[in-house]
Amino acid sequence: MIVLYNCLAEKNCTKGLNEMPSQLRIYVPPHPLIKHWLGIARDKNTPSTLFKTAMVELGRWLTYEAIREWLPTIDVDIETPLTDSVATFIDPNTTIATIPILRAGLTLWEGCQTLLPLATTYHLGLVRNEETLEASCYLNKLPIKFKDDTRILILDPMLATGGSIMFAMNEIVKKGGNPDFIRIISVVAAPPALQKLSAHYPSLNIYTAMIDEQVNDSGYIVPGLGDAGDRSFGTN
Repeated sequence: MIVLYNCLAEKNCTKGLNEMPSQLRIYVPPHPLIKHWLGIARDKNTPSTLFKTAMVELGRWLTYEAIREWLPTIDVDIETPLTDSVATFIDPNTTIATIPILRAGLTLWEGCQTLLPLATTYHLGLVRNEETLEASCYLNKLPIKFKDDTRILILDPMLATGGSIMFAMNEIVKKGGNPDFIRIISVVAAPPALQKLSAHYPSLNIYTAMIDEQVNDSGYIVPGLGDAGDRSFGTN
């Protein structure tokens, strides 16, 4: 399913892509494995080790969907054991960067890197103030400047209030990241974050397992899946 998010109307719609250009695109892949692992992650009775496995698998399958028809390819003449042929490869000159948002983004990255093992990884550590719900940075390993055509994947499991992902986007853009070449992978997304991203970065593409309807007063997505970091690493 492809959802086009209209920040002005503060609602989403499913009109044709050509009818509504320059709007945030949110892809909710209908893959049964994504649905399966999301169900495991949502269940409060899932133990920490299995929860982490679910997040890794969601990172893998959402990355698979996100890079579909996104990475530049080249055709090369090769020889099979029987005859000459033409093979298609990912262009080796393509610069790919993955940016997990710590802590919980590391679990998505673990699945992502199995598909993109040669991608450069930059870490961005963010923590949310539980009273103000504002994000602050404790680790920033972004480069001095991204190359102009760098394909960037941001891995952030929960797009809730939008504080963390907006902080990350602003930092990445300041370092030369082009929103047209940025894709976000999340497990669950909610309207507050989507509204902020749509207002400031309408050319983004987001790949998520689910769009939930609300964020509670504590900043958690409902029904959501709780604190992805604590559940992944067995902390409280």
